[in-house]
Amino acid sequence: MTDRAETWVAGLATAREHNAPENLSDLLVRLARTTDRKVTIRDIAIALQDRSFGAFLLVFALPNLVPMPPGATFILGLPLIFVAWQMMASPGGRVFFPRVVSDYGVEPQTFEAIVRRLVPWMRWAEKLVVPRFWLFESRFAERLIGVFALILAIVVFLPIPLGNWPPAFALAVLGFAHSQRDGLGVVAGCAIGVLSLAVAGFVVYTAVAVVSLVI
Repeated sequence: MTDRAETWVAGLATAREHNAPENLSDLLVRLARTTDRKVTIRDIAIALQDRSFGAFLLVFALPNLVPMPPGATFILGLPLIFVAWQMMASPGGRVFFPRVVSDYGVEPQTFEAIVRRLVPWMRWAEKLVVPRFWLFESRFAERLIGVFALILAIVVFLPIPLGNWPPAFALAVLGFAHSQRDGLGVVAGCAIGVLSLAVAGFVVYTAVAVVSLVI
């Protein structure tokens, strides 16, 4: 009986640890302690495991929120499409990059400096985005999120005036919430995504209507 109780307690502790994963800020701080070699993209993906989809969606969505010259989304949108497609189609539980990308790394001192700048902002955000209502545990549910993320990433990639920022913001929210196991945040990201698709559709419809009137 005692053995069964101990097994049950151990299983409960494991479940709690899984439902309350390590914060991204803490994970980055832990990686920053690596001092004997470069910190590569592969190291980050392996450390994140099944949370790497959301984390890399966030990483690649953020540059699209900064004002850029026209046409910049053709470059900045491609990594989003790649990660979203992997989230939808990858047989594994994490993002897999080509070797030339996975091997890219920065010196420990540089990585530590980057982390030092990011962590205060991330810890503030982690007070709002916390593990809760996580209903997307299965790979099937994750693939469905991936399908929606892929649609948003394609819209970010397309040259739609004023139509790229909203889906990029939705992907940032969706990615951060996914990496934090925040089910409520994922739902909010999807809702923002639906609104952003409506905005993009309205912009395209208006542009076609104006062109048709001119012609």
